[in-house]
Amino acid sequence: MRIDPILVKAIRFARQKKYGQAINLLEEEVNRFRGSFRYNYILGLCCLYSRDLRAALEYFKLAREIRVKDPLVLLGLAALFLSRGDSDRAVSFYLEVQEIDGKNRIAAKALKIIRKHGAQDTLPEWLDSGQIDRLFPPFPRPPLRVGTVLLSVFCFLLIAGLGLPFLVRYRIVPRPFAQKSGREGLSLSDLADDEKSDPVQTGGSFRYILTRKQVLILYEEGRSLFTEHRDEAAKVVFNRILESNAVDTIKNKIRILCDYMDVPGFDTLKDRFSYAEVMNEPVIYRDCHVIWRGMATNLVVQNNSTAFDFLVGYDTRKTLEGLVPVTFNFAIPVNTEQPLEVLGRIVPVLGGGQGIQIEGIALNQSGLLDAVRSRSAHQ
Repeated sequence: MRIDPILVKAIRFARQKKYGQAINLLEEEVNRFRGSFRYNYILGLCCLYSRDLRAALEYFKLAREIRVKDPLVLLGLAALFLSRGDSDRAVSFYLEVQEIDGKNRIAAKALKIIRKHGAQDTLPEWLDSGQIDRLFPPFPRPPLRVGTVLLSVFCFLLIAGLGLPFLVRYRIVPRPFAQKSGREGLSLSDLADDEKSDPVQTGGSFRYILTRKQVLILYEEGRSLFTEHRDEAAKVVFNRILESNAVDTIKNKIRILCDYMDVPGFDTLKDRFSYAEVMNEPVIYRDCHVIWRGMATNLVVQNNSTAFDFLVGYDTRKTLEGLVPVTFNFAIPVNTEQPLEVLGRIVPVLGGGQGIQIEGIALNQSGLLDAVRSRSAHQ
């Protein structure tokens, strides 16, 4: 998955222990990365390493709201509370990590240290030694540079030609085509025998009438997309089932699976849908996230909310695709004179109409105007 260049730059700063530079770089882009797990995790980690525990807690909490069971965030929270001397809270987080990943080395090492130094009279002395850094979760590795990639490819080809069969045979490296474990939550969506044999219901009024075979094919297609972390594409498939004559037990399993889907950021949204696609059939795009460009008008900013009418496609001031109401549940600065990008969740208007609203997740306006001007100059 492609990582945003700003996050890559921040990671490189952090791995060079230039935490202040990484924090300043990331905080300037807070409006752009709202709702991004990776952004909040990296920023929280930078604050943790720089010993700004209050800010670290804030960003780790935001990351946890997006991925409740992510072990790296739990490790960060555990180390944070241990740094404060709250060993009880730290232990609860480390135990939660072990429930998710029983072989996690950091959690095991931390619990061993707490057992040895966790007493109120000895813990401060251990904390003052500076060894707690060993319990901090690691920063992600930035993408390899071109020269490193070429060298790695050469070495891989050399190994593949000379020693890979030996390494695979004796399990020194995993089999290259071995099946990978499923995504969390996938096992909860396995269909029972009665659901496979009778997946449709009779009677009632439904938007789509599907055959038994169509329900099963669509359901497996959605599960496959979910496994590939293509959550928005999976929602489109699942929404068709939810609006159909499929039995309620299958629909309930779809809703459970949707609870395990991630909220994307500007740098992680894989499948993108145009305004025209969505407006052609809004109901099957319910709760899907989109990134659209345009201009804002009729702006209303309050203490805890921001709303405006979004002129979709009007970022070049040449073509207007449509007008969509956008609402953020937090205050956010918006310049109505500049183009902007909106990342948000589609909410079809109730009442059977073709209209939609957007529940805003994040907004990107910095740097976009120059790109638009450059593009317009070459047209």
